[in-house]
Amino acid sequence: MKFTVNRAAFIKELNDVSRAIASRTTIPVLTGLKLVVDQDGITLTGSDSDISIETTLSIADEAAALNIEQPGSIVLPARFFIDIVKQLPAQAMTLEMTTGFQTKITSGSASFTINGLDANSYPNLPEIEATNSVTLSADTLREIISQTVIAVSNQESRPILTGVHFSLSENQFLAVATDSHRLAQRKVALEDTLAASADVIIPGKSLNELAKMLENVETVEMRIAENQVLFILGKTLFYSRLLEGNYPDTTRLIPKESDTTVTFNATELLSAINRASLLSHESRNNVVKLEIDPSGAKITGNSPDVGQVEEALNVKVQAGNELAISFNPDYMKDALRSFGNIDIEVSFTTALRPFTLIPVENGESFIQLITPVRTF
Repeated sequence: MKFTVNRAAFIKELNDVSRAIASRTTIPVLTGLKLVVDQDGITLTGSDSDISIETTLSIADEAAALNIEQPGSIVLPARFFIDIVKQLPAQAMTLEMTTGFQTKITSGSASFTINGLDANSYPNLPEIEATNSVTLSADTLREIISQTVIAVSNQESRPILTGVHFSLSENQFLAVATDSHRLAQRKVALEDTLAASADVIIPGKSLNELAKMLENVETVEMRIAENQVLFILGKTLFYSRLLEGNYPDTTRLIPKESDTTVTFNATELLSAINRASLLSHESRNNVVKLEIDPSGAKITGNSPDVGQVEEALNVKVQAGNELAISFNPDYMKDALRSFGNIDIEVSFTTALRPFTLIPVENGESFIQLITPVRTF
């Protein structure tokens, strides 16, 4: 195996694949990066058994300046190899497999030799057919992920809640996440009617990594298999394992009616919560209090050791009963950031029941729900 490549183009592909490579794993070969070189280009693969990423650097890509002298394949120690490539002095680099699985990397006056492994020892990626697939705009998928993954659980005691529940049926895409203290739900209407419905739970960690790769992509094809999901991002394939089990029925958690509704600008409310939480973070229970009465709404934060803060809020529309409710400000900040600079309607039933945040326009498409904190 021997090839010469533009280092900048090669590093870009290395960065994508490295997202899937774990520094520690029970399968030693997975700490490596798999390279397969043929007459069409270089295929790079990284995996930690939960996430697998495969991308191709094509011989037709002029920016890559790829010259293949001899095809072949090898697994190289990812951490060392990527660090070496990034530190090489010249614009071009040459990689050549010499005796056994030793690999020589040269660039300018620098030369490295590192030990590799047989590529046949690397696990094969699953083949997922396009029979159960949906195509989405990359911007839409990135938005769905950012608006729901904030509510996944970090507790491994309930593994099913560490993922986002994706439901696809006919022409609707529904994504839901909850950690039992808060919930995020996003609906998207699909342009094409699906041939078959699908119901999968994708780990939040996988979706976070996927979202980072959607910057310069226009559309994403999502293919679903029995225990894997594949996202096709142009020349890059992103595989993730699926979580096994039944996701809880979250529809019953969302209140159908409310006794008090208040409309705020999400950005203005976020700024006020940020200020109130400066002191609440110093207290053990980390809560802020929202009070609503005929004169308007105010937010208060209190820390016995430091002091207290009180701020009147800018209310756009208000209706219903008086209310005093306490909640975790960090949950509220995560929810408000997901809306951006728009007006939102916050709906309450009682001081101890979950409350919802929805956009004033197209409210059915996006719901954030937060469980209040009992302070007495």
